[in-house]
Amino acid sequence: MVRTRYWLVLSVIAFMLCLAVPGLAQDEEFVFGVILVGPQNDRGWSQSHYEAAEYVEANWPGARKVVFESLNPADAPETTLLDVATEMVSEGARVIFTTSDSFEEDTDTVAAAFPDVVFVNITGSNALDEDVPPNVGNFNGQMEAPRALAGCAAALTSETGKIGYLGALINPETRRLASASYLGARYCWENYRGEDPDSLEFTVTWIGFWFHIPGVTLDPTEVANSFFDNGADVIISGIDTSEAIVVAGQRQRQGERVFAIPYGNRNGCEEAPEACIGVAYYNWGPAYLDTIEAVANGVWESGWEWLPPVWDDLEANESSIIGYADSEGLPEEVKPQLDAFYEEMVAYSTDPANEGTIFLWRGPLNLQDGTELAAEGEPVDLLDIWFLPQLLEGMVGASQ
Repeated sequence: MVRTRYWLVLSVIAFMLCLAVPGLAQDEEFVFGVILVGPQNDRGWSQSHYEAAEYVEANWPGARKVVFESLNPADAPETTLLDVATEMVSEGARVIFTTSDSFEEDTDTVAAAFPDVVFVNITGSNALDEDVPPNVGNFNGQMEAPRALAGCAAALTSETGKIGYLGALINPETRRLASASYLGARYCWENYRGEDPDSLEFTVTWIGFWFHIPGVTLDPTEVANSFFDNGADVIISGIDTSEAIVVAGQRQRQGERVFAIPYGNRNGCEEAPEACIGVAYYNWGPAYLDTIEAVANGVWESGWEWLPPVWDDLEANESSIIGYADSEGLPEEVKPQLDAFYEEMVAYSTDPANEGTIFLWRGPLNLQDGTELAAEGEPVDLLDIWFLPQLLEGMVGASQ
C-alpha cells in the first residue's frame, strides 16, 4: 500500500512538471510555410530566409517547414502565390511567410481566402493599410544601419573616390537602402578621410529585378565590370545574388585593387573573401520564431514592425535580425576608422533624445531633384524614410 501511494505521488509530481514546462507542450507538429522569390542557396536574401526556417525547426520542437523557392516570373511563370499558399494550407500550415515586397499586394488577396492562417509579408507595409485583412502582418529590420556601415567601409577603402552601387529594381525599399549606403559613404569620406564630400562619386545602376533574369534584366556581371572599367574600385551590392563579389574576386586575382560588399546573407563573402571588405546581412530566425510562438500561444496580432538593430549583437547576431560583419579584404588601416564610425552610430542610436530617428537621416537633406527632405538639424520622419520617393541629392542614377 505504501509503495502504491509512493508511485501515485510521483505520478502527480511528474504530471505537474509537464504542465509547468512550456517547452514540453511544443512537441505537437506546427507547420509553417516560407515562399521565396529566389533560390534557397542564393548566398543572399532567399538563403537568409531559408536559414530562418531551419532556425525555427531547430528551436521550436515539432515545427516543420514547407518551402517553395523561386516564385518569380522567370522560374515559375505560371505559378501564383495563391497556388503555393493553397498547397501549403493543405499540408497544415498555420503561418505563411511571403518573403518579398513583390508579394505584398497578392498576400492580402491570398490571406482573405484563408482567414484562419497568419500571413507575414517581408518586407512590405500592407499592415499599415486600413483595409488589410486581420491575418496579415509585416516585419523588417532597419537595414539602414548596416548599409551605412557598408557605405562607410567603401569610402574608407576607395582610392579613386568612385563607388558603384549595384541595385535591384526601383522602389522605396531599394531607394532608401541605396541612400543609406550613400549617407554612410559621404559622411566617412568627409569626416574620416578629410575629403570634400562633393568629390565623392556614388553611382547607382539598377538591373530591373532582385536578381538576373536573362532577356529581362541587365546582366549584373556586366554592370559590375562596367563599374570597375569606369574607375570605381568598390561596389556595394543591393541585389540578392553574388555577382559583385565574384567579379571583384576575379579582377583582384588579375592584380587590380578592387573590392565589393555583398548583401543579404552572412556567407555572402565566401566566393571571394579576399575581395570582400564586409557584408550587410539578415538574421531572420529570431523574428520568425517570435511569430511562430505568438501564433502557437494565440496572442499574435496584425501589425507592422520595423525593428532596429540590437546594437551589442550586430556581429554575433544571436538576437538582432540585421547584422554587419567585416571580411578579410578590409584594409588593416581602415578598421579603426570604421569601428569609430560604428561607435558614433551606436552613441546616437542609443541616446533617448534620438528615439524614432535613424543616424545620418537628419537635415539638411534634399531629394535628388532638390526637394527638401529635412531642414537643417531636423530628423527625417521614419515613414518618410520608409516610403522614400527618390534617391538623395548627390547620388547619380535613376530614381524612378
